[in-house]
Amino acid sequence: MDEAKFFDQVRHNPFPNKLSGPQVIGMSVILEEGERRRTPRNHLAYMLATAYHETAATMFPIIERGSRAYFNKYEANTPIGRRLGNTKLGDGYRYRGRGFVQLTGRTNYERVAHILNIDALNNPEVVLLPQNAAEILFAGMDQGWFTGKALDDFIDGKDEGDSEDWREFVAARRIINGTDKAQKIAGHAIAFEHALEAAGYEESSTSENLT
Repeated sequence: MDEAKFFDQVRHNPFPNKLSGPQVIGMSVILEEGERRRTPRNHLAYMLATAYHETAATMFPIIERGSRAYFNKYEANTPIGRRLGNTKLGDGYRYRGRGFVQLTGRTNYERVAHILNIDALNNPEVVLLPQNAAEILFAGMDQGWFTGKALDDFIDGKDEGDSEDWREFVAARRIINGTDKAQKIAGHAIAFEHALEAAGYEESSTSENLT
């Protein structure tokens, strides 16, 4: 894959004519993880679009903002906290959202530690390292960690026209957050897919689902 061609394309869409160093680094890490896993092109395009939206276009792992009191809604004695698997006082803040997508809650941090062998439970900040964040992005979206819905539930991995890809990309927002900004993110995914194609990203009919 020719990353220079990829960046030349995305510099105009979805980015506004320029890229920062961190944006290039973050996307390079995601692209390398996609090639390592032999991820289908339209799956990778949607992952890039998701990261674009979830990081406010910085393309670098971020941490959920808010005062410590804000995260009380995630504490162990709350409905949200129980759903997230938080069991100890302070879990709401300790396991707040981090990454290319907002990995949140003790259950997800335990999953990362167990499946990816990343010590996220004892050291949550490791989730913010770009390579770790990329592994979480891929494994989480491939395996349905965030809402129980996975990429294969919505995106078939076939090389199809923009209209069919658009339909699948809109539906795929349910992997992360219902239908919030679904059409906007789908538009970004189309742009990323065109850039991947122009750069010669090799199509794969199935993802390796590496961990």
